[in-house]
Amino acid sequence: MNFIWKIFHDKIDSSVHNQFIRFGKGEYGRRALLSLWKTANSAKIKGSFEFANDFVLFAAGLGNVIFSGNILSKEPLQGLGGGQKKAGKWVYDVKNIESGKIKEIAPFVYYFLLNADSQGIKLKIKGKLPKPGKGENKVDDKFCQLEFGAENIQKAKEDFFWDLSEGKKARVEHRFVITDIILPKTTEKDFAKLREIAKRKGKIIRITNIDGRETKTEKNFEA
Repeated sequence: MNFIWKIFHDKIDSSVHNQFIRFGKGEYGRRALLSLWKTANSAKIKGSFEFANDFVLFAAGLGNVIFSGNILSKEPLQGLGGGQKKAGKWVYDVKNIESGKIKEIAPFVYYFLLNADSQGIKLKIKGKLPKPGKGENKVDDKFCQLEFGAENIQKAKEDFFWDLSEGKKARVEHRFVITDIILPKTTEKDFAKLREIAKRKGKIIRITNIDGRETKTEKNFEA
């Protein structure tokens, strides 16, 4: 399940924590954007960069999908050759990597920036992460795009749109309100490492719109 679902269902893990490393105290609007459009035979969901990993793992769970593109990791990944270290992250340019391998390495990956076109599934994710600090009006709501058949619409609804009623078109956005940065007891002095291990505490405001009907829900979190 995606990281927003995990927060709202009290299933916070390291993948959720990684989503907030970029953030300090403050309010961040129009984050974790999602949209859904359905027809009788297919569906298409689009999202901002926060959902890159979740889109890839969702696609990998639908069958033996073949992926290509870039994989970013904080540490070297076993079984993937040719990685290069850039700006403090390992970058792997991969081709024809299967769903099974995606699931195997997922716990160690920082971001999957992958494309796929197989098994009736089309996935397109941009090859570079956006720079931190972009304002609300500059968030790319089409950073990730995923198309699949009608047989998988219910799975997508359970993962990304679990709280929405039935409808043809849906939009979701979130506001992150971070009130505290919680540092663990540690002798670590490196600021960059401290930023990565520190937890963020606050709330998420989830704004959903299904065929023009808008609702808001809130959830406190610490991740």
